[in-house]
Amino acid sequence: MDGVHRAGVPGVYAEVRDAGRTWRGASGVADVRTGRPVTPDMRQRVGSITKTFTAAAVMQQVEQGRIQLDAPIGGYLPRLVPGERGRKITVRMLLNNTSGIPDYIPYAFPSLQTPSPESLDDNRFRQFRPAELIELGLGAPPTGEPGGPTGVYSNTNYLLLGQLLEQVTGTPAEEYITRNVIERAGLRHTGFPTGPRIEGPHSRMYEALWGLIDPPRDYSVYNMSWTGTGAALVSTMDDLNRFYAKLLDGKIVNRSSLEQMQRTIPVIALDGSTIQYGLGLHKVDIGCGTFWGHDGTVWGAGTISLTRADGKRQMSVAVNLQRWNKPDSSGKPQHHAIDDALSTLHRQAMCGNGNAQAEHPSQAPAFVP
Repeated sequence: MDGVHRAGVPGVYAEVRDAGRTWRGASGVADVRTGRPVTPDMRQRVGSITKTFTAAAVMQQVEQGRIQLDAPIGGYLPRLVPGERGRKITVRMLLNNTSGIPDYIPYAFPSLQTPSPESLDDNRFRQFRPAELIELGLGAPPTGEPGGPTGVYSNTNYLLLGQLLEQVTGTPAEEYITRNVIERAGLRHTGFPTGPRIEGPHSRMYEALWGLIDPPRDYSVYNMSWTGTGAALVSTMDDLNRFYAKLLDGKIVNRSSLEQMQRTIPVIALDGSTIQYGLGLHKVDIGCGTFWGHDGTVWGAGTISLTRADGKRQMSVAVNLQRWNKPDSSGKPQHHAIDDALSTLHRQAMCGNGNAQAEHPSQAPAFVP
């Protein structure tokens, strides 16, 4: 962890569990101006890790017969996804990112296409409605045919799943997830934000946007309506390990649902890499075993949480800097010492040594959540 801090991340904190033993640690600062240190129990905006919570909530409704995985989404949400698309795209395709619906984020943050950080500041206190973000995604050129052999990661899918939950339960999705996933798992420091500020002890969140913001700017105060059921959750490393342990032990959804969630296909992540993705779960193969979990990033914060298939080894790591890779002359993000330091930390945390090679060891998708 000290290596990650030395490489350029202001603060990093983590919790690792191994066969009943727990290690917590932190290195660096939560505030570069005051020097306030990071601590292992800090709350973090965990980005797309939220998708596992949303997927688990959907699977609970599948178990109760209110949602069918292979039913067309248009049957549930005809106004949001009308016509042929609504008939072709199933709930499963939203969960595993094979819907062909593109991500709305480049359109909600148009300056990213320039690229410029202007939209990040414009949207800091903006209140988005899920329907308007979904409309942006549906209005963009499709990324492929629904149900194709390879998926393309898209936040639009998970906003639609939030609207689906609301439709079938009659309860706002965030409320349903809180009551039936977060509380069922016994998580005490996890929740959807009710305003732009994080409640409880937390770090500032520094966004570099590939060197366009220099020095990196703090975005810890932010209206998270831009990402909702896709990436808005706040949690702690302890809570994340507790959640994935219970999920993979069949305590949040039943074994049949978990089996569905662990059926993976290749999905192109937002950084262009290919990951093995199920229904809200990543599969990561590394020298010391197969791990399940998710990673996530929002402006200034990156988090990864992985649990070994046998449940005995767990790792949750948070950093308070994102998009540190400056582009080269061709526009491709350059390798940075932080990448190597994080990779070493992840391998050490997962395997107890720094030598095992991971299939997808990167901190998080390099674009956005």
